[in-house]
Amino acid sequence: MSKVAVVYWSGTGNTKQMAEAVLEGAKGAGADASIFEPDGFNADAVSEYDAIAFGCPAMGAEELEDSEFEPMFSDVENSLSGKKIALFGSYGWGDGEWMRNWEDRCSSDGVSFACDSVMANEIPDADALKKCNALGAALV
Repeated sequence: MSKVAVVYWSGTGNTKQMAEAVLEGAKGAGADASIFEPDGFNADAVSEYDAIAFGCPAMGAEELEDSEFEPMFSDVENSLSGKKIALFGSYGWGDGEWMRNWEDRCSSDGVSFACDSVMANEIPDADALKKCNALGAALV
């Protein structure tokens, strides 16, 4: 059975809704899946999982949340090579630049993505949640 971690940070609850849909998709596809906030996940935990979905909204000037998510992601990113990885998150302005930057960063680290990233503008609609569910299933 595939082990999947869903690791997210959410300020308004939008990315949390997405994380829950990712978790549901992974479990629905037969994975042993767990959900974490940044303070519950670190580089040591990476080796326990076959696949990891990371979720973070756009913050500030199109960047990852910098007090909780960014420190955790910096800690784990050098351990992600060889794992199935997927990214998701919400935004309220811009055009998704934060996600493109995050994807480029991961690609530079040797990460291969299990599927396309999922973005939601503000509150995730039914289509975004369906894509999150499919993202979770793609990790299995």
